Amino acid sequence: MVDLTSRLQDIKKMVDAGQYFTINRARQYGKTTMLYALEEYLKKEYLVISLDFQELGDASFSTEYTFSRAFAIIFADAYEKQCENQDNSGRKLTEEMVFSAESRPQDFDLFQLFRNLTTICDASPKRIVLMIDEVDTATNNQVFLDFLAQLRSRYLKRTKIKTFQSVILAGVTDVKNLKRKLRPQDARKFNSPLPEHAIETSSGRFYCRNIAADFNIRMSFSPADISGMLAEYESDHHTGMDVNALSQVIFDYSGGYPFLVSRICQLLDTDVKENQRFGAGTGAWSKEGVSEAVRRILLEKNTLFESLMGKVHDYPGLRDILQRILFSGEAVPYNPDDISIGDAEIYGFVEQDHGFVKISNRIFETRLYNFFLNTEELQKTEIYRAGSREKEQFIEAGHLNMEHILSRFVTSFDDIYGSKYEIFDEEEGRRRFLLFIRPIINGTGNYYIEAETRNSERMDLVIDYFGQRYVVELKIWRGNAYNERGEKQLSDYLEYYHLKKGYMLSYNFNKNKKIGVHHVYLDDKELVEAVV
Repeated sequence: MVDLTSRLQDIKKMVDAGQYFTINRARQYGKTTMLYALEEYLKKEYLVISLDFQELGDASFSTEYTFSRAFAIIFADAYEKQCENQDNSGRKLTEEMVFSAESRPQDFDLFQLFRNLTTICDASPKRIVLMIDEVDTATNNQVFLDFLAQLRSRYLKRTKIKTFQSVILAGVTDVKNLKRKLRPQDARKFNSPLPEHAIETSSGRFYCRNIAADFNIRMSFSPADISGMLAEYESDHHTGMDVNALSQVIFDYSGGYPFLVSRICQLLDTDVKENQRFGAGTGAWSKEGVSEAVRRILLEKNTLFESLMGKVHDYPGLRDILQRILFSGEAVPYNPDDISIGDAEIYGFVEQDHGFVKISNRIFETRLYNFFLNTEELQKTEIYRAGSREKEQFIEAGHLNMEHILSRFVTSFDDIYGSKYEIFDEEEGRRRFLLFIRPIINGTGNYYIEAETRNSERMDLVIDYFGQRYVVELKIWRGNAYNERGEKQLSDYLEYYHLKKGYMLSYNFNKNKKIGVHHVYLDDKELVEAVV
């Protein structure tokens, strides 16, 4: 486990200050793990009532009365569990609340529920912290909006009545986005523990008062976080790994996304170390081992990827933005008011980087490339079939013959498109090469685009295949001077990766162009350039 102590300390400061706040992160980002740890961290000082709205079925939200009864029951169960070894009046009060809810179900509404909760807070020997996980299970429901309004009302009266010390709502969708799910006639009913914002209604703009604190605590894992976890593992298992170097490699692939970090490490500890290629188990904890773990992750089905790809299917605007970033290299400005950008951020696809939107991590990026390149229509293209048909000839002694791949791509491209002269942009050029190379490395290697070079001029494709790395620059030919600059850039990039050999693919639309493959030498670097 990554050490969460510093995060828990920061969250406790918010609880101590009596703040109400929401924790909104993408699927499998560690929200539930954080709540479990927070419950343990707070329980010496507070009575922590931890609920999960996934326990409530749709019927529980059908009316105010069914919700109030269901909430009373799960609240009482959680209270009982926390106080099972204590004798206090709060336990009796929760029993009375449940009895009232079950004996008079048609009279037990939200008003009655919160009257009981206020009485319980007043009688509790410790201040109560209410945590609700998976809160977005109910975010499209009017009953939930009314529940939030009651929370807000109690908060505003906290100097006169005893209420919850702190309320923490956790889920994927920020409760602030409820306004997108409301009909205009319902918006005027919306009062929630959220920062002030305007909601458009048929009669104008409606404002909600600010009672919620911003939750700005980082939940992703930094290289230092990963290093601490690996150092603890190393002290137990003595693998001989370079802890700091390996932490950076894992971070480079995962972007610190908690599930991906954990999954990489889990695979290194189980499946990868059983592979004879990595020796007697300890060789797995290396750059090559991480690459192998990433390859396995990219091939597996899991709930995270199923959820992500489902969103790509469901939201055309989201799909368009992702393709613009991936294939066009477009620098998309970050706009918090853009619904598609908001969706991409909420679901974990992208993050903000110096005012622009970027894909969150290399693993998501490659999974998305595979998704967009795996359509039935694209797999029927001649260039995809050429790569698939000839893939065996490109592997020599377990390594890619990248020069041969480029040579065959030039030939296949000329055979397929040579008589159909057309000028296309970088996006289409990149797509065609990726279509050719994907079936060659699929299932054995993996690839990603170096983010710093993804723009309208060039894109560096980095391929990992059986522990060996290949860098291929893709670009449109714009004259000799431009090409020479590209050669120098690629040479510098090879220096960064400690490589002596690199590759360049140029699309040249000059009528008198000379297609083929040739070699260029810059200092101690060899560049294999292919022109189509």
